[in-house]
Amino acid sequence: MVASCRKYAEAIARDVGQQTSRKSTTAVERTIARFLGIDGVDDAGVPLPNVVVEHVRDRGPLAKGIAFWLGNAMVATGRPPAELAKGVAAGELDLCPSATAPDDAIRSAVREECARALERIRVARLHRVEARRRIMGGTTPLLYVLTATGNVYEDVVHAISVAENGGDVVSMTRSTAQSLLDYVPYGPTSEGYGGTYATQENFRIVREALDEWSRANGRYVMLSSFCSGLCMPEIAAIAAMEGLDNLVNDALYGILYRDINIARTLIDQRFSRQINGYFEVIINTGEDNYLRTADAVAAAPSVVASQMINYFLAIDSGVPAEGIAIGNAFEIAPETPNGMLFELAQAQLTRELFPDCPVKYMPPTKHMDGNPFRTHACDSLFNLVTIATRQGIQTVGMPTEGVYTPHIHDRVFGLENSRYVFNAARDLADEIEFTDGGIIQRRAQEVLAEAHKLLEEIATSDLFTAIEKGSFGNVSRRLDQGRGADGIFDVGEDYFNPCAELMEAESGS
Repeated sequence: MVASCRKYAEAIARDVGQQTSRKSTTAVERTIARFLGIDGVDDAGVPLPNVVVEHVRDRGPLAKGIAFWLGNAMVATGRPPAELAKGVAAGELDLCPSATAPDDAIRSAVREECARALERIRVARLHRVEARRRIMGGTTPLLYVLTATGNVYEDVVHAISVAENGGDVVSMTRSTAQSLLDYVPYGPTSEGYGGTYATQENFRIVREALDEWSRANGRYVMLSSFCSGLCMPEIAAIAAMEGLDNLVNDALYGILYRDINIARTLIDQRFSRQINGYFEVIINTGEDNYLRTADAVAAAPSVVASQMINYFLAIDSGVPAEGIAIGNAFEIAPETPNGMLFELAQAQLTRELFPDCPVKYMPPTKHMDGNPFRTHACDSLFNLVTIATRQGIQTVGMPTEGVYTPHIHDRVFGLENSRYVFNAARDLADEIEFTDGGIIQRRAQEVLAEAHKLLEEIATSDLFTAIEKGSFGNVSRRLDQGRGADGIFDVGEDYFNPCAELMEAESGS
């Protein structure tokens, strides 16, 4: 049955690729512009990648790709892309003249520029990737802690506190609804609701602070953020440039919970995952989100089905299995009889289905009612399941979940709880044998059987139809609706994306 699930999921992912292969988006083109060195804003504060892409789009020929027009201008003027962008912003340069240079000259110029940029970023990341690998081979899960202050400078204070109290991964929670912005804000920010804006400068500031702490204390601390929404590939690019190790990177989150057009975000996801795979950024998938809008017991099969599809979408984009942190969550209502046994079944099933992936396990949030003592007790059970099933990355639960954005001491309490349980039950996984035909085993088999049925159904139609039916999270979205649809365009026969071509050529995919 597992083999059959994988076969269906692989076919579904392949179909998504085929249906979107001859399309691009404005976000993909802006990402190419960023890799070619275009950054900054114009006099009105509009990011220059947006300026150049909209400039070409307004004139009609974006189907050739932004790389073509920037390459043509490079050949004609001898100026690098960053200077070309400034000329466009100042109204001094038209990137779309009636006559163009020979295709070979254009492609050669822009490919060389892109190759230099990719290699520069990759070389800068080598030592970081090695440092990260050394901490991922431990016997306990990596402790992943969210910061969400809204002020990047306050995020630094929280990040250092997380490091000092044993956290392994600091995640900069993104400001609420940033995923709906069709541009990446520029520069450092000190105001954000529910989190801090994901900008290149904000990434640099927190990464620099953590690196300074790591050098002084001899322990590497990873940095994470969110890579979803209308700027998925751009966030992936700037995260790679600024040394992030991990990104929450999932199209279905944006489709279901931000009403982003299905095709738009799946196209963006593919390129963002190519970037993450190439630069060895670990991705987190977002199946945990379904359990916040659907009953966790009933929705378990859709979680497994989505995990399977997400896995093959990532593999198809060039992300290796060890770089895919499959999402799961501890979200069954606490009053459910044997609820912890069901959670144990789901966690163990996920662990066994994806043996090469560092499963990303999320704490209880949906049913936390503001009672910090009850939440702390639920987090203790969550921590026990985490260590018993060998999860790879654990988001640390906070006792004040549902009360307010956690303070530093709340994060410390959460870390202390995790460390206590992980130490007290360090080798529990080696001691457990599940009763043949018992509650845990039966529950896992039932979930797998229902997931198999759902995957078979999706494979006979397609993923788009399944989303319209509300198969995931009890939320329905249509292919012809949603935000960002106007950013999709059909590519021409002469379209090229030098970044994707270079990445694919090197990975052999």
